[in-house]
Amino acid sequence: MWHFLKRNGLQNLYESFCEGTCFGGPVWNHILEYWRASKANPSRVLFLRYERLLQDPTDSIRELAEFVGQPFTSSEEEAGVVTEIVELCSMENLMSQKANKEGAQGVFIKFSHDSYFRKGVAGGWTSHMTPEMGRRLDAILRDKFDGSGLTI
Repeated sequence: MWHFLKRNGLQNLYESFCEGTCFGGPVWNHILEYWRASKANPSRVLFLRYERLLQDPTDSIRELAEFVGQPFTSSEEEAGVVTEIVELCSMENLMSQKANKEGAQGVFIKFSHDSYFRKGVAGGWTSHMTPEMGRRLDAILRDKFDGSGLTI
């Protein structure tokens, strides 16, 4: 889908996104629905932020394990299981796997292996958008999330 959308150019995609007319509709509505669901029913909806996952992957893995009803035991913690999972799921490890270095995947559209990974860092948007574009998106999200308790 990215390659299809990419043909329209970043500026057109950006405008469509800001207007809420992109594929899938206004993204902020989906985000807000999941945010509210996570607050109304935290045992059934886990709201994880990418930035937090990057900042504290170990705690995020623990939170995810508890959410799915499989918290780590003290012996697993002592044996370094959480740290091992973080290392196995790291961008460096995943990108180094042979299966992620060649070929293409997909049912209807085949996506090249390099379509699945980027840099794995927060703020990568600055390589593709101007500061003004970022400010505009921030303003839209602040407006859409106002009063919800969700901050950007």
